[in-house]
Amino acid sequence: MKLSRRVSWFLLAFGVWSWFIWITFVKNLWQDGSGLAFDDAGEPTGYFWVHLLLAITSLSLGTAVGVIGLRGVRALRDTRA
Repeated sequence: MKLSRRVSWFLLAFGVWSWFIWITFVKNLWQDGSGLAFDDAGEPTGYFWVHLLLAITSLSLGTAVGVIGLRGVRALRDTRA
């Protein structure tokens, strides 16, 4: 299956964007002072674990989508050369 240049770049950008957003989210989650992510004793709460799992899943999917986009961009570059 061949991807168009536009789709390839979109997928690659989506993968990069996903990493940027979710790494920022995990940093903010880790430094949460509102009491949602950590209880008074400093132990992680259910909120923390659910959102950490969500972030890991999203990073994995973002990586897969970005790799597909990168392969599409490389394939287009190779066919032009």
